[in-house]
Amino acid sequence: MRFLIIDLEATCWPESSDISRMEIIEVGAVMLASETGPVESEFESFIRPTQKPLLSDFCKRLTGIEQQWIDGAETFPFVLTQFTAWAGSSPCLFCSWGDYDRKQFEVEFLRHKLQRPDLFSRHANLKKSFAELKGIRPCGMKRALQLSGLPLEGRHHRAIDDAKNIARLAMLILPSLQLGKGNIDLV
Repeated sequence: MRFLIIDLEATCWPESSDISRMEIIEVGAVMLASETGPVESEFESFIRPTQKPLLSDFCKRLTGIEQQWIDGAETFPFVLTQFTAWAGSSPCLFCSWGDYDRKQFEVEFLRHKLQRPDLFSRHANLKKSFAELKGIRPCGMKRALQLSGLPLEGRHHRAIDDAKNIARLAMLILPSLQLGKGNIDLV
């Protein structure tokens, strides 16, 4: 089985974290050939939001994403088609750090009246699995890297860089999971 590690960046504001208001502005993904790797391929794309197309100053500072990158990007439905073509039809497990990415995809599917592609039907919350494996409270990706003795590579809060870092953690976490024993959420 292959493992699809996804990280998203979305519109954001300092005063609100309402997921229904947020729109995906960047998707980064890494496909692992197996639970221990290697990295088979990578995907990165900016996405132009349709409801609130202007990024807040807070969002630009947090992500380092510039308005012109978003202005020149395609919308979610187009990028989703590219993404699913990249992921291919071979079975894979969708993994993310926490449950936010899975929920944000669901919001976008509803917003754009799109049917959820099959590759999003099974989800592994690596944040939860890492906490259980280490016997600690759930923590952020950056802290998990520190606890694992791994340096943060790239820029935190850039989707492709975070996906690569999560993939490095996944290769430590996935071999210890008993897949099919409650570690996978069926969406």
